[in-house]
Amino acid sequence: MPNFCMTLSYDGTRYNGWQRQGNTENTIQGKVEAALSRILGQEIEISGSGRTDAGAHARMQVASFRAETGMDTSDILSRLREALPEDIAALELSIAEPRFHARLSCVGKTYIYRVQNSAVQNVFERKYMYRVSEALDIGAMQDAAKVLLGEHDFTAFQSNKRMKKSAVRRIDTIDITRIGDEIRFTVSGNGFLYNMVRIIVGTLLEAGAHRMSAEDVKRALESKVRENAGPTAPGQGLTLAEVKY
Repeated sequence: MPNFCMTLSYDGTRYNGWQRQGNTENTIQGKVEAALSRILGQEIEISGSGRTDAGAHARMQVASFRAETGMDTSDILSRLREALPEDIAALELSIAEPRFHARLSCVGKTYIYRVQNSAVQNVFERKYMYRVSEALDIGAMQDAAKVLLGEHDFTAFQSNKRMKKSAVRRIDTIDITRIGDEIRFTVSGNGFLYNMVRIIVGTLLEAGAHRMSAEDVKRALESKVRENAGPTAPGQGLTLAEVKY
C-alpha cells in the first residue's frame, strides 16, 4: 500500500489542537482525515510529526498516511485543497519511502514563540502573539536560556504528569530577538515534550522580568519538578516552524 507524505500549514486559533479527540471533531487531524477519507473513498488515518496545542499554529506540519488508490498525488492534492477549511492549507503531497513515518522519522523541529511586549494590544496580531506589558530584559533571558542548551532531562518543563517514557531531550539553539515591540523566541531541538516550548518561554519570561535568575532556571531543570519552572505561556504565541528529516 503506498505511503504518502504531506506538508500542511494552519492557523490553529479555532481548533482544539492537532490530535484527533473522541469528544470533538474540531481538531486539525480530524479535519484533514475527514477530507482525505471523502476524497479517497476509504478510512484514512494520518500521523503527524508532533501534536500542536489548542490555539497553536504551524507553518510546516508534516503528516504521513497509507492509502490504496489509483489517483495521482497532484489530483489528490488539488482536491484536498478544495475540501479543507480556509485556515488549513495542504502545501505538498508526495509518495514517501515505505518505512517513512512523520513522527518516528523526524530528527528535529524548530518552534517560534512570539511575544508582544507592549502596554497596548496589537489587535491584528492578538491571535498569534502573547502580550506582556511589563518591561523584559533580553540579556537576562538570553543568559537563562543558555542553561537549557544541550541534552537534559526536561521533566520540569513538561505537563504530562502520567508520562513514563524518558524526558531526555536535546535543545540545540534558543534565539531571543527583539523586533520593535515584538520579542521572538526561536527554539530548535531533537524533540519536545508536552507543553515544553511554552514552559521554556514562560520560564524565560520570568527571567526577563527578574523574578527568576539563570541559577533559578538551572535549579528548576535539575530538580525535575514542574512547579519549580515558570508558568506555561499561552498557546496562541506558538508556531511550529520547521520539521527536519
